[in-house]
Amino acid sequence: MVHEWQEAYMDYNYLKNLLKDLLDFKKKNAPLSEVAATPEGSLKRRISMYRAFSGLQSRYTSFKGSSGNNNNNNHEDEVILVNTVQQEGSQGHHQTMFLMSSEEGGEYEMIFFKRLDDEFNKVSTFYKKKVGQVKAEADELSKQMDALIALRIMVEKPSIEMHSAQGMDPASVVPLHLRSQLRSHMEVIQEVEMSSEEIVEDESTSGKRDTTKMNPMGFRPAPVGILDNVKINIEPATPISTLKNVIKSSKSDLSFSRQELRKAEEQIRMAFVEFYQKLRLLKNYSFLNVLAFSKIMKKYDKITSRKASKSYLEMIDKSYLGSSDEVAKLVERVEVTFIKHFVNGNRRKGMKSLRPQAKRDTHRVTFFMGMFSGCSIALVAAIAVVIRAGNLLEHKDRGQYMDNIFPLYSLFGYIVLHMLMYAGNVYYWKRFRVNYPFIFGFKQGTALGYRQVLLLASGLSLLALAAAFSHLDMDMDPKTRKFETLTELIPLTLVIVLIIIIFCPLNIIYRSSRFFLLRTAWHCLCAPLYKVTLPDFILADQLTSQVQAIRSLQFYVCYYVWGNFKTRSNKCQDSSVYKILYIVVAIIPFWSRFIQCLRRLFEEKDSMQGLNGLKYFSTIVALVMKTLYSQKGGTFWRVMAASTSGVTTVANTYWDLVIDWGLLQRNSKNPWLRDKLLVPHKIVYFVAIVLDIILRLVWMQLVLDIKELSFLHEKAFLAVVACLEILRRGIWNFFRLENEHLNNVGKYRAFKSVPLPFNYDEDKSQ
Repeated sequence: MVHEWQEAYMDYNYLKNLLKDLLDFKKKNAPLSEVAATPEGSLKRRISMYRAFSGLQSRYTSFKGSSGNNNNNNHEDEVILVNTVQQEGSQGHHQTMFLMSSEEGGEYEMIFFKRLDDEFNKVSTFYKKKVGQVKAEADELSKQMDALIALRIMVEKPSIEMHSAQGMDPASVVPLHLRSQLRSHMEVIQEVEMSSEEIVEDESTSGKRDTTKMNPMGFRPAPVGILDNVKINIEPATPISTLKNVIKSSKSDLSFSRQELRKAEEQIRMAFVEFYQKLRLLKNYSFLNVLAFSKIMKKYDKITSRKASKSYLEMIDKSYLGSSDEVAKLVERVEVTFIKHFVNGNRRKGMKSLRPQAKRDTHRVTFFMGMFSGCSIALVAAIAVVIRAGNLLEHKDRGQYMDNIFPLYSLFGYIVLHMLMYAGNVYYWKRFRVNYPFIFGFKQGTALGYRQVLLLASGLSLLALAAAFSHLDMDMDPKTRKFETLTELIPLTLVIVLIIIIFCPLNIIYRSSRFFLLRTAWHCLCAPLYKVTLPDFILADQLTSQVQAIRSLQFYVCYYVWGNFKTRSNKCQDSSVYKILYIVVAIIPFWSRFIQCLRRLFEEKDSMQGLNGLKYFSTIVALVMKTLYSQKGGTFWRVMAASTSGVTTVANTYWDLVIDWGLLQRNSKNPWLRDKLLVPHKIVYFVAIVLDIILRLVWMQLVLDIKELSFLHEKAFLAVVACLEILRRGIWNFFRLENEHLNNVGKYRAFKSVPLPFNYDEDKSQ
């Protein structure tokens, strides 16, 4: 099922419940004779198992011979009449007349058929509408292919069209060493006419070619003159194109360069892949609904002992839903066109691109995830035993260790906790059928499941805990204390290893997901020079909850570059430059979101984006005021920090609950929630609302001078607060994507739009 179309599918469960009510009624009103006859019927069925077998062939022969009798009894067995009613301004609707309404329980069956007709008309109308949309898209892709082929001619062989117009053989004016290349190119141009013959025409039975069938999707060898009416679309998706779009129009004349041709081919290739997926899902939509109607009618026949399914299913087979083959033909034509034009006729490679296979979960992933998790738990226990046995909490160097070493390792704790929350999100998104791969824009088959995310999280935690344990052990062991340089470099080595893994170009450790993360992070960093997509601002929102992790990265530079890490004599935190950078690095994620909102306000003209930008700007002001208060103290900075933090806490909490989650709707079907909920237990939403409010108040902990717990160091207390913010973000993620998914469902939005490279100038073409 396409989850975004779930409201357009036949409501099988509702119809089954109607049949269940009918069955309950029949059981309650069944005569005693029928109840008594049940064992006898069962006995007859058992006896029939011991009769002599009549043979396969003779059975079919006798069946064929008795078909005439069946035809004579057709009218006697007739239960329903299905008619097509024409309505003004709409297509014909099917209406079923139940002929046995006078019988006992007939009102139940009339209700069933009325709802069955409503469901079929709903499905048929939706299917016809979607088929019309894909046919329009096919026409647009045909025009794009015409322009692409003409552009190929101009870029690769600019003299072909000129000599062809003069009645000359193009191959005769081309140098000898290029003639074979030219013939190959011309074959590619003309292959579309030949390819459809293989699909729609059987050579053994057809001696005459149908020219209307020899041109799938309207493709023809395009004349170069078509480019006079075409301009190239410049999507403001990169820094350069964004600047060009600001300076001049979003459309420009063709330059006939190879780079332009390559970009056009890439865009049309992506459009074909997306279009093919849409066709497959639409074909599957038709199949699933026809199957559902068949099953529900057979269930009806079984309950009522009637023979109504035959006539109703015949109507379905003759309807547009059951008889239309337009989608199937488009699927075949798209396959042929894609294979010939974009993969040089390699069918296996082409079908692999059109139908990418999802990665299967293997036992290896589960095994290593369990092993890494078990080792991590053992290391946590070992560290706790070492701290307890060595009485390190009371050690004289405890403060120095917490100020210098703890922030280095806490970075990995923040990352692992965020990954664990994301794994939980993925698990529940999948459980409640939230289409997160489509929302995030992952390529088909590359989205990581929760097991893969847990594998990465447990592997990173194992490395970090092993490094922390070895660091602690080398500090305590008198034999290894002389290697303080090597000991202090352990966290830095771990960070370098992590960076190498993330940027590794080899196809290992989920390369597509790593590169997707890097590309999205780069878009966030370079905002507003990139077009803002949902993954961009979702990742920027994640980074706003990782302020302490970003400051830990700043501390790495401070500790290993600025100070003397060998003796842990670090004084850089007292410098004015460090304090300024301490503020700057913290506001980078919020500034990125603020700029993204401004770009969306400029492009989409949506006032809500302006309000969202103001919310992030108020957060930046509050963060600066809080940091200045923590550094300088004083009544003035405290009042400023308290006022700005209060405003931004209220604004962010309201935006979370009302805008991002779509909750607190007083007049909804579910009071104070929303009309549609994916989680069946409403208490979950109210608990999430309370938790979000409480965890948002963590903003105020510094301003209100809440003293740290007596047994916690200041750095440890900051780490706890940072972990609470990551937990809040994990909760926010689930309900944010749930709301986005429901918005997609409400708009039947199941496919992403792919920008096309060519824009036809209609005025010139006319």
